[in-house]
Amino acid sequence: MAISIGAVERGTNSRSLVSPDVVALVGRILLAAIFVMSGLGKIAQPAVTIAYMRAAGLPLAPVGLAVGALIEVGGGLALILGYRVRVSATLLALFALATAAIFHSALADQNQMIHFFKNMAIAGGLLQVAAFGGGRLSLDARQARRASHD
Repeated sequence: MAISIGAVERGTNSRSLVSPDVVALVGRILLAAIFVMSGLGKIAQPAVTIAYMRAAGLPLAPVGLAVGALIEVGGGLALILGYRVRVSATLLALFALATAAIFHSALADQNQMIHFFKNMAIAGGLLQVAAFGGGRLSLDARQARRASHD
């Protein structure tokens, strides 16, 4: 059953065009998009990313590039598909927190402060997904339905 925002505010159920499952799917896509795009950017321009990582003082920048791209693309796609959502969301949340601490901790710089808190907000959204799962429009839910029929 779909629930409208007004119904949620009043504590009642009513029909709406948008179901909570669709909202969960759209939320997963929106959260994952930044990771997938960033990971693809790392793959497309590895030299730029390695230089940025070295400038931040990270040792083994090529390894960091590979790990970062794998987490961002792999975790982002898993989140979109709803595959191992709780694990993927937790991993991406930790990645966002680490990225904030390593690359955006110069809070006296307003731009860095914005990026820092953007990462915090993204991590918060991902932790919500980790806590509540990906919804019925996910591979995890599909697998659970199949398992319950066996």
